[in-house]
Amino acid sequence: MTDVKLNAENKRHNVRFLRRYLNLTQKEFIAQFLSDENGKPSMSIATFSNLEAKGGTRINEVILAVSESLGMDVMLFAMEPEQFMERLNLILPSNQDVDSMQQGCKKSNIDQLLNRLTMYFSEQLFDKSLKKGDKVESDRVLAQKLGVGRSAVREALKVLDILGMIDIRPGQGTFISNDEANFFVVPLSWSLFLNGGQTDSILEVRNVLEKKAAELAAKSTQEEALQKLEKISHQIQEAYLNLNYQAFLNCDIEFHICLAECSGNQIIYSMIQIISNLMRHISGTGMADQNQLKEIYEEHRLVYGAVLAHDEEAAGRYMEEHLRKSMLRYNYR
Repeated sequence: MTDVKLNAENKRHNVRFLRRYLNLTQKEFIAQFLSDENGKPSMSIATFSNLEAKGGTRINEVILAVSESLGMDVMLFAMEPEQFMERLNLILPSNQDVDSMQQGCKKSNIDQLLNRLTMYFSEQLFDKSLKKGDKVESDRVLAQKLGVGRSAVREALKVLDILGMIDIRPGQGTFISNDEANFFVVPLSWSLFLNGGQTDSILEVRNVLEKKAAELAAKSTQEEALQKLEKISHQIQEAYLNLNYQAFLNCDIEFHICLAECSGNQIIYSMIQIISNLMRHISGTGMADQNQLKEIYEEHRLVYGAVLAHDEEAAGRYMEEHLRKSMLRYNYR
């Protein structure tokens, strides 16, 4: 639940970084992305300069225009600048001019190759020709089979390594992760981060998973996970009593993730964790007042009480009500 001010700061910083990454002046950037077919700019250099320096509502206009032109997802601009830089280095090649990037970006988007690679490896896992810990084919062989360049395959493999799907060992090769279940969860993760237009659908899925997680948690006998949930619940209470908004918001997210962990279902846990982390980056709202703090505290208390009482039906019902009210409190819910 990133604060709206922080979100706006990320956007302006990332727009400025993109312009510099493309080696464009502000005038050239406007001509490239913010002008109509007749070359008439939609904003002045002074306005754009002010957006880069201070931000403002029109920064979204810039982001939409650039994203459409380069085939990027708008949500990338809401990420932390460090993460945005990492994504940008993967999505846009720095050694090509802007015109060639515009023509080739959509055709060679790294996310498309990532999906193809994950499906390729997944099929081999299903038919038992690969298992966790096995060495996979070289980037040369993969490039030939997928009909793409070796450099593109290497970049995609680096992403899969970061996401924990594979293990790249210098001098030895590339190996399937010891947690092979990642292949059936991580593709969703990447899709969520790169396809912001699906936010409403993503949240519908999250609500279904959250309710089921609460129900399963009420039946849980996993002492370690339940103790962790108890600890987080106490932290929420302490943050509420001390009116520590940031601590409360952090604990709010951890409560939902831990509840999913208590469910005992690894897929539910992984998906809720992924979606929760996504919402940290794209949320454009924050806590408005003390009344909302109290509402969420009381709603969490009801869910936690039902879990402690092993009341599956009540836990699901209270979580469903909590999520319904949350949609009214936050723009993204």
